[in-house]
Amino acid sequence: MDLEPRVINSISTSTFRNLYNPENFFVSKEGGGAGNNWASGYHQGEEHHDQLMEMIDREADGSDSLEGFVLCHSIAGGTGSGMGSYLLENLNDHFPKKLIQTYSVFPNQSDFQSDVVVQPYNSLLTMKRLVLNADSVVVLDNTALNRIAVERLRVENPTVSQLNSLVSTVMAASTTTLRYPGYMNNDLIGLVASLIPTPRCHFLMTGYTPLTIDAQVSAVRKTTVLDVMRRLLQPKNIMVSTSTKTGCYISILNIIQGDVDPTQVHKSLQRIRERKLARFIPWGPASIQVALSRKSPYVETAHKVNGLMLANHTSIGALFHKLLLQYDRLKKHGAFIENYRKEPMFAENLDEFDSAREVVQNLVDEYKASERADYATWGQPPVSTMEDVRMSH
Repeated sequence: MDLEPRVINSISTSTFRNLYNPENFFVSKEGGGAGNNWASGYHQGEEHHDQLMEMIDREADGSDSLEGFVLCHSIAGGTGSGMGSYLLENLNDHFPKKLIQTYSVFPNQSDFQSDVVVQPYNSLLTMKRLVLNADSVVVLDNTALNRIAVERLRVENPTVSQLNSLVSTVMAASTTTLRYPGYMNNDLIGLVASLIPTPRCHFLMTGYTPLTIDAQVSAVRKTTVLDVMRRLLQPKNIMVSTSTKTGCYISILNIIQGDVDPTQVHKSLQRIRERKLARFIPWGPASIQVALSRKSPYVETAHKVNGLMLANHTSIGALFHKLLLQYDRLKKHGAFIENYRKEPMFAENLDEFDSAREVVQNLVDEYKASERADYATWGQPPVSTMEDVRMSH
């Protein structure tokens, strides 16, 4: 689904075109896109509501056992952020009992290298919907993806295609236990539930090792389970530009692909525990969950064992805090706000900005509080206050 034809035209003429049902391509007839304006993307989503939801309903009705939805989008531009937000809200309304997972691309956080000048506005407005309408958000951070491509893969100027290759590797690995099901982690709900103990803190970071973007596999290198699991915890392999050296892990799921002996997994977990390589929250189980999966029989890889880490870590709050700072700086000067006023949602006032800012600030506070031992009772009024309230009634 897109509001301008360039990307979808490239897909419909590519070698992968037969993977898609042509009826499920949506391009706005106007074809002008959303002009990097969240409000425009959202409004165009409203205008095309019937067509968009008909496509989704048709696929949902044709499913034998629909478990949920996966939405891939960017949060910085106009279409992925605005129309993506509109779709998130409507999926939640139409399918309240179905799980919604997103793969959300976060923009470059550098002030000198921002993808879109109004990205703080678009990102903040999208974040509100990701907090309130998604069950699980896999954060794909452009800043970290570029760093990994340059430092780990020795690519001087990474192309969009090369960064997409990293993202698709992560997406494919995160669904292997669903596509090649075993005894555990064979459904989306089970996979997500193990990572998200509290509803608001549902933003996940990923790590993958060993990484390669070479199409040709010349030789299969030996990698061990311990080597893979140790590397997954190293900040340089994590695809979010916040440091896991501060804060704590709320949960970790490692998906290990390859021909692996389960006893090696147990030994590796023991070694990681002994070396205290991962610091966990004080109020939950301090354990790394492991799902074993076979490799795809269709895709050759250069390593015997590959690993993906899906982690819920409190330091991700720093990413959202930086987003708030960038938003505050732009909003303080009222910069570029007129384009938003032209759209129905902002025609009368800018309250939606304030609402979105409050939601994101609450999320930052929640992640910070989750590092505390008393998190379970955090935010609740003291017992004496509750008794006073009861007496006044």
